[in-house]
Amino acid sequence: MFDRTDFGPSNLSLPDGKCVAVDCTAHSIIYDVNSNTFRPLTVVTDTWCSSGSVDPTGTLIQTGGYSRGERAIRMINPCSRVGDPCDWEELPVSLSSRRWYASNLLLPDGHVIIVGGRGSHSYEFFPKSPGQLAGRFHLQFLVDTWDGRNKENNLYPFLHLLPNGNLFIFANNRSIEFDYVTGKVVKKFPVMPSTERRNYPSTGSSVLLPINAANSSSPDLEILICGGASPQSFDLADKENVYVAASRTCGRMIITDSSPHWIMEEMPMPRVMPDMVMLPNGDILIVNGAGNGTAGWENADNPVLNPVLYRTYETDQSRKFVVLNPTNIPRMYHSSAVLVPDGRVIVGGSNPHPNYNFTQQAKYPTELSLEGYSPPYLDQQYSLLRPSILAVETESMVVTYGQMVSVTYVLDMYKDADDEGIKVMMLMPPFTTHSFGMNQRMVVLRVERVDQLSAVAYKVTVRVPVNVNVAPSGFYLLFVVHAGVPSHGVWVQLKNTHPTSLFRDL
Repeated sequence: MFDRTDFGPSNLSLPDGKCVAVDCTAHSIIYDVNSNTFRPLTVVTDTWCSSGSVDPTGTLIQTGGYSRGERAIRMINPCSRVGDPCDWEELPVSLSSRRWYASNLLLPDGHVIIVGGRGSHSYEFFPKSPGQLAGRFHLQFLVDTWDGRNKENNLYPFLHLLPNGNLFIFANNRSIEFDYVTGKVVKKFPVMPSTERRNYPSTGSSVLLPINAANSSSPDLEILICGGASPQSFDLADKENVYVAASRTCGRMIITDSSPHWIMEEMPMPRVMPDMVMLPNGDILIVNGAGNGTAGWENADNPVLNPVLYRTYETDQSRKFVVLNPTNIPRMYHSSAVLVPDGRVIVGGSNPHPNYNFTQQAKYPTELSLEGYSPPYLDQQYSLLRPSILAVETESMVVTYGQMVSVTYVLDMYKDADDEGIKVMMLMPPFTTHSFGMNQRMVVLRVERVDQLSAVAYKVTVRVPVNVNVAPSGFYLLFVVHAGVPSHGVWVQLKNTHPTSLFRDL
């Protein structure tokens, strides 16, 4: 976790008298969820409103930010324990354009594409390659979706990788299929049938629904985009203290369909700045945000305290959304949420004001606490239905494309008949900021067979997808799900034994 560096000293000192210029306090930590312990890290340039991706080796590539950090590239290798000495490394190379409010996406060959940012209607790649990939590339789509200075409504564009290797890019209320190798727009999707905007500052959220890789090397992909604000919300809140009701709609579309179209759904309440977190059973948790206004410190009101569960596989529209138990802490601008291996969702932050000032007269002051939210499947009543993984039968927790993998688990009570049976899901870890989990991606593996080994022990054998565009190389949390109740997740690394660069023809 990290924070901006220009709000004055924090209450956490850097170790061994280390300082960055005159600041000897930490603005980043590595946090161990299980032990609730942390260690300070040293971040040099401002990470404010930056972006990131975890690369295939497990290294976090973190790009852009504010002021001196707007062209910075930072990396941190994973630490196996809190006490390990890993720390941020700021690279001597820099981005080709300022990337403040940009989005990142991991590509199938391990490159990261970085798209947009305030004042940057372009994209670029990391690592940089010789020749044409050395600089930035103009993206007219970002010009076309720009609502004007300060309004923008196309920052932090939503990026998703398609099975054919192209990108789905959504900004404002429009979307395209984009071939980043040739720089061509392959398709323009229908405009979402709503006057509301969905990207910063009219911030909504976006997820790819679980990708069923069971029967096809090029499965259908379906997108869900929820929340947002009307185009005038920012000006009314910022200049007149008028907080317009946020959007209560979601748009769902099969983006791989030959004739794609939006199906509009309604949340139980309006929401701007929602986080959408993919749960291990395929449902979506919608959490954080406000009922009125737009993104920005004092530009939102009426915090939405109740999370909402979106039941992905429910066909009865009246049962699609479920309102869940509330928090008592408003989670507004700059709040965040992420799934952790035990199935909880860690929620943190809100409305950071200058100089870590907790006594100012702001209606929604700085909030630095963390909460662990337990989705319904963690209720005690489901304990007998919960699988527990004993082993993943593969060397060093590495899996390869097309491989058959067996997972041994124990289960106290097997629910048969018309239940959902056994599923095995792989979830790619996102980089989460400003209501968008970059690279958040869940793949449902093909179950070949389930064998009962004893009264409570079972072995499920699954096949890993063959298409690197369906499941890019990298680390995934693997879950066994029984009757909608997931196990704890275990980390596996999906490796491509024959990697090739998608840019070889440029």
